Amino acid sequence: MSLILQESVPCPSEGQKERLYLYDTTLRDGQQTQGVQFSVSEKVQIAQALDALGVDHIEGGWPGANPTDSDFFAARPRTRATFTAFGMTKRAGRSAANDDVLAAVMNAGTPAVCLVGKAHDFHVTTALGIGLEENLGCIRESVAHLVAQGREALFDAEHFFDGFKANPAYALECLRAAHEAGARWIVLCDTNGGTLPEEIGRIVRAVIAAGISGDRLGIHCHDDTGNAVAGSLAAVDAGVRQVQGTLNGLGERCGNANLTTLIPTLLLKEPYASRFETGVSRAALAGLVRTSRMLDDILNRVPNRAAPYVGASAFAHKAGLHASAILKDPATYEHIDPALVGNTRVIPMSNQAGQSNLRARLAAAGIEVPAGDPRLARILEVVKEREDQGFAYDGAQASFELLARAELGLLPQFFEVKRYRVTVERRKNRYDRMVSVSEAVVVVKIGDRKVLSVSESMDETGTDRGPVNALAKALAKDLGPYQASIADMKLVDFKVRITQGGTEAVTRVIIDSEDGQGRRWSTVGVSANIVDASFSALLDAITWKLIRDGGAA
Repeated sequence: MSLILQESVPCPSEGQKERLYLYDTTLRDGQQTQGVQFSVSEKVQIAQALDALGVDHIEGGWPGANPTDSDFFAARPRTRATFTAFGMTKRAGRSAANDDVLAAVMNAGTPAVCLVGKAHDFHVTTALGIGLEENLGCIRESVAHLVAQGREALFDAEHFFDGFKANPAYALECLRAAHEAGARWIVLCDTNGGTLPEEIGRIVRAVIAAGISGDRLGIHCHDDTGNAVAGSLAAVDAGVRQVQGTLNGLGERCGNANLTTLIPTLLLKEPYASRFETGVSRAALAGLVRTSRMLDDILNRVPNRAAPYVGASAFAHKAGLHASAILKDPATYEHIDPALVGNTRVIPMSNQAGQSNLRARLAAAGIEVPAGDPRLARILEVVKEREDQGFAYDGAQASFELLARAELGLLPQFFEVKRYRVTVERRKNRYDRMVSVSEAVVVVKIGDRKVLSVSESMDETGTDRGPVNALAKALAKDLGPYQASIADMKLVDFKVRITQGGTEAVTRVIIDSEDGQGRRWSTVGVSANIVDASFSALLDAITWKLIRDGGAA
C-alpha cells in the first residue's frame, strides 16, 4: 500500500475556532501509577473536579476488573462530561454478545465505551496468539456491538505507533476496522512511550492521508521519554482533535501526558489559543492549581514544585537581576500571568538576595518600602545572619515575611506562648500491643487571658502521629478570637534536615501549610532540638495565616 503524507492540515476560516476535545483518564490509566489506589469516594471527588474543570470525557475505570471500579460506576456522580467505561474488544472464539468481560463493561451503563485492541501485528500473534484477520474481526464486531447498543464508541489502538513503524498496512487496517464499524473516536496510542514528537506528527499525517479524518482521531501518549506533552501537541498540529491525558501526569511507569500542562498550553499559547476552543473556560483555568493540589492531597503526595504552570516554583524569581526586571514588568521573566492558572509569583529570599528581590517580595506581601530605605539593608543583614545559623528562607517565604515585618515594626502579636511541654510514652494498648503515644501541653496568653491546651498524637484510627502532631493539635485547640481563622488550616508537608554534623548538629524544619481557600505557605524553624524547631515553624505558620486573614492583635 502506498501512502501520501499530508504535510499540513487546513486551517479553519478566519475568526472560526476548531473544537478540541479533552479526554481524562486519571481514574483509569492514572490508577495504574505505582502506589496509587483510589477509593470510591475519592474517585467521585476527582470526577466532580474534572467536570468542573471542563473536560469532555471522564474515563472512570474498567467495570468488572475490580470491585472498586464496579462500585464507582454504580455511584458515579451526574456530570456534564461524558462518562466513559473502559474495557477490551471481545475475545477470539466468542461473539461480542456472549463475551462476559465485554458485557460487564456494557452493564456499567455509561453513554460512552472505550475498548482497547491490538494494532501491532507482533502483539496480535505473540501476546494474543491469534491470526491477524481474526484480530480485525474482534475489533470490527466489538465496535459494531457498542454502536448497536446506542453507545458512543471509542477504539483504543494499543501500540499503534510501534505497530505502524513495524507494519503500517496492518496498523491502518486495525483503524479502518473500527472506523467502518462506526467508532466515533479512534485513539492512536503510544503505549510504550518511546515515539518522539516528530515521528508522531509524521505518522498522524499518514493516517489522515490514508482516509481517516482528524476529527475522528485522538492521541494517547505516555511519558517514558519525557515527551508526552510534546507528542500530544505534535499530534494536534498534525490533525487529531481529541487529546487524552491525566491530572499531574499520573500513569503507568513514567506517567501519561499531563493535562495540567497541556490545558493551559492549549488555552494560552499560540497557535493553539487562536485556533482551538475547548470545554475549559478561563474561570475554570484559574482553578487549575487548586485542582492539581487536590489530587496530591488525596494521594498524600508533596506537589512537584517544579511542575510547569502549577508548581510552587513555576513563577519563582531568585536571581537579583530577574527580580529587578520583574518589578518593572513581569513579562520580562514570566511567560504568562501566574494568576491565569491560579498560581502566584514568588520572589525567594536567601543570602544571595539583593534589594530588588527584597522590595519585590515585600510588595507581593502588600508591603511597600521605598528604594534606599535603610531598613532594607537591615533586613538583608538579618536574613544572611540567620541563614548562617541554618535558616533557609528560599523555601520558607511566609517565615521571611514575618521576619521582615518584625524589622519594619509591622508584626502584630496575636498571642504569646508562655510554655509548652511534650512527652512521649511507650505503653501497651487495650489489645496488649506496645504503642507510642505523644502528649503536648501548650500555655498561651491571649490578651489578659491564659489558656492551657492539652492534646495527644493518637488519631481516630489509633495511629500515633508523633510529638509534632500533638503540639500542632494543642496549639490550635483554643486560640480564642482567632480560632475561626485557623479552623481550615492543615499541615500538608513536613521536612527535616540536619544542617551540621557531630555534637553541634542543627535541625532545620520546614512546614508546608494549606487552608480552605487553597493557599499554601511554607515556614521554617531551626534549633538543636527537632521539637523546638518544629514548634517555631508551627508558630510562624499560624501567625502568617492570621495576618493574611486580617486578624487584629
